[in-house]
Amino acid sequence: MEGQMRRDTIIKMLGEKGKPLSGTELAKELGVSRQVIVQDIALLRAVNKNILSTNKGYVLYDPSEEIQKARRTIAVSHSDEQTQDELYTIVDFGGKVLDVVIEHDIYGQITVDLILKSRQDVDEFIAKVAKSKAKPLKTLTGNKHFHTVEADSEQLLDIIEEKLREKGYAR
Repeated sequence: MEGQMRRDTIIKMLGEKGKPLSGTELAKELGVSRQVIVQDIALLRAVNKNILSTNKGYVLYDPSEEIQKARRTIAVSHSDEQTQDELYTIVDFGGKVLDVVIEHDIYGQITVDLILKSRQDVDEFIAKVAKSKAKPLKTLTGNKHFHTVEADSEQLLDIIEEKLREKGYAR
C-alpha cells in the first residue's frame, strides 16, 4: 500500500473505531512495521491531523465535535501507592483526567496525554504502570505534578479539587 493511501486508511480506522488503536494493531492491520506507523502518525500530525498518543494507543481527536466542558489544572502530589486512589477520586466525581504534566528543571514542561474517564481506564493504566519497568513522570519531580481535569461544570471541578485536598493529594 502506498504511503498516502496508508495514511488515509489510518485516519479512517481511527475515526471508525472510536477507541484507541495501538501502533502494533495498526501495523498488523496494514501489513507494515510499527516504525512505519510511527512515521505515518508524525506525517499526519505535520499536516494538522489531531492525533493523540495515549497509554492505550492513538486517538483521532476532533475538538469541534466536543461539547464545551469545564477544565482545570490541578496541582497534586502523592506516593506511587496512592496513584490509583487519586485517579479514582477524579473519575468517581465526574472528572476526566486529560493528561499529566510536570515542570522539569532541565527540560521544562513535559505533558503526556492520559484520557482516563472511568475506573476501568484507571485500572488499565495502573496495570500498565505495574507491568512496565518505567517510572511515572512524577518521580522526576519528587511526586509533584499536575493534571488537566475536565468535567461537565465548574461545580464538579470544585468538588473534585476539594476531595483531592481532603485526601492530601491536591497542593
